Formats: sequence, structure tokens, C-alpha cells
Amino acid sequence: MTRPATIRRRDILKAGAGLAAFAALPSALLSSALFSSPALAQAAGPAAAAAFAPKPGKWRDFEVVTVLDVKPVEGKGGPAQAWVPLPSYSAADWFRPGESTWKTNAATAQVVKDPHYGAQMLHLTWAEGEAKPSVEITSRFSTRDRATDFSAPGNAAPLSAQERTLFLAPTDLIPTDGIVKATADTITAGKTSDVEKSRAIYEWVVENTYRNAATRGCGTGDVGSLLASGNLGGKCADLNALFVGLNRAAGIPARDLYGIRVAPSAFGYKSLGANSPTISKAQHCRAEVWLDGFGWVATDPADVRKVVLEEPPGKNAMDDAKVLAARKALFGSWEGNWLAYNDGHDIALPGSSGPKLGFLMYPQAEVASLRHDCLDPDAFAYAITASEVAA
Repeated sequence: MTRPATIRRRDILKAGAGLAAFAALPSALLSSALFSSPALAQAAGPAAAAAFAPKPGKWRDFEVVTVLDVKPVEGKGGPAQAWVPLPSYSAADWFRPGESTWKTNAATAQVVKDPHYGAQMLHLTWAEGEAKPSVEITSRFSTRDRATDFSAPGNAAPLSAQERTLFLAPTDLIPTDGIVKATADTITAGKTSDVEKSRAIYEWVVENTYRNAATRGCGTGDVGSLLASGNLGGKCADLNALFVGLNRAAGIPARDLYGIRVAPSAFGYKSLGANSPTISKAQHCRAEVWLDGFGWVATDPADVRKVVLEEPPGKNAMDDAKVLAARKALFGSWEGNWLAYNDGHDIALPGSSGPKLGFLMYPQAEVASLRHDCLDPDAFAYAITASEVAA
């Protein structure tokens, strides 16, 4: 049931006052306090959330540790191998990948690169008979909030012809013809600029999709099947891929970025941050569009639907102050509490006889050529932890 407008206005005023006090905390103290104090996180959340407005500021340094203990497959012998995504995406204005190091009992450990997108992974192979295949990988990176000022077009260098072709092209799971093209044409009818068209697509995705809590992991990203089903429910890999596919079908370069949340939201949104140092299930993909005069622009319609479903108290109305703030911000900005691995699609794992991956966002492993379930870290087994590093 929708609350009266007077209550919503009162909530917004309370949110603004709460944010002023909350924002006075130093960023490093804020991050550590939110991880260590549930009471502070709870107190900060409702007060700060309605003012969600990331802006470029101080860079933050993080360390992510990924530990694999590859379990055997019952009744099957044979060698084990694994492929672990490494931070390889780079953007001068908001993301700087650092060094990755590892300790392992693998016979070989080699950094390999996808030939089309440049996505990097550590490929490990263990000798047959190795009882406990294991690896510990430590990756460092720096990141910060980002935002586009649409009132002031800049002088972004144009995309190269090769990049434009790549980020307009269909992928195995993101077609740009058929129902995708027809849907994009309907959404963008009457719009003239790429900014107007992309914003219309963003608003359409926010309005017409929903976050389905029953979807495993982050979803599959099968855009054609999603639209054909008429049931537009899923998670970030589905909803943001839909946004990317519709933009590409409308002639606007776009891409998914695959990564993982590493810290709480400084704006108090419980649903938009990692709320524990253990982030094994905190994977999240975001999306970008290329807009002339602005360059790559941050977007995340899937996170708007996550706020609707999950932000406490949950199942929020579309006109809730928290939802409205996220919806406004997430076309053009996002918060720097997230690691970007890569922007790759249709990833073939070197040395594997199994199928290609729609995207590489989770550790992968095979034993005797049988692939483990990457969405079940406890059975796999793997654990990922994150910590902020003092400057």
C-alpha cells in the first residue's frame, strides 16, 4: 500500500538530516565501522539512503583474497584444473587494477587472456593424484565513485572503430535483432539523441522488469529468451544484459562489466554493498553505455530493482524515497565499493573441453573434465574475502 505523500516528504527531510551527520565520518572509518558494527549500519541505513548520490572523490584501495580448495568428484578420478577471474579491467577515472599474487600446490599456474575482450584469469592445473588441489590468490586494486554531469558535455575521445564494432555486436546470449531490435525500436521511438534513447531504455527496464529472488547466482544473461518469455524477472546478469542488448540494438555502444561488491554502501543502502568481509556470494555486474560527448557512462537498472525488492524493510514501492534516489543516480553514476573483473562475453576456458561461459565472474574448476557448480562456493569449495587497505 502506498504511503501518504506527507509521510514520504517527512522521510526525505529526515534522510537529508541523517546523511549530513553520517557523511561527516572519514571514509576509512566509515567503511570499517560498517563492517564491524551492525548497530551503526542499521542506524545509518534508513537515514542516509534517500540521499544516494555518488560523486567522484578520494580513491580507495582494496585487497581481495580468493581461496580455492577444489573438491574431488565422487567416484571420479583424474586431474583438476581451475580458472579464476583477475581484475583486468582498467578505467583512468575510476578503476585501477593492481598486482595479483598467488600461493598454490598446482603443477602450473599461468595468467591467460581472452583474445576478444582481454579478460584475464589465472589458469591452474594440478598433477593427477594431487589429494588437495588448492590456491590462494591476492589481488589489489583502487577505485572511487563516478558520476556524469549531463548538463556539461565534455571532450571524451571517440571510440575507435574496433571498439564501436565490438560493443555494438551481438553475443551468444545478447542478440541485437528480432525481438530485441523490435523492443528497442518501440522504446526509443521519437527520441533523437543517444542520451534520450539510452535513458528511455533505462527507464523502460526499471519499469518493466523485476528482481526474482529465486534466480540462481546473478542469472544467465540470456536476453532473447528473457524477452520471448514475457516474464522479465531475473538478477543483475539478466536485467543489465537486457539494458545492454537494447542499447546495442538501438545503435548505442554498451557493455556489461562483471565484478563483485567489496564494501558496504557509504550511503547506507544495505542492498547495494557487501555487508561482511566474506564476499563469496557478492558477485554483481554493472553496465555502461557510450554517449557522444560524455564517453562511457555508468548505469545499473538492475540495482534499482534490487533496492525495490531487498532494501529494508523490503518490497518497497516505486515511489519510496530510497527507490527514487537510486533510480535517479544509477543512470550516470555508481558507488566505488565494487571490483570490476572484465567486460567479456562468450569466454572459452583454455584447456577445457566444456562449453563456453556467457561471462566470467565466478571461479571455475573441473575435475576429470567435470565442471564444478560455480554458484555453490561451499561445495566447490571457494571463499572470497575483501578488506580496505589504508593509504
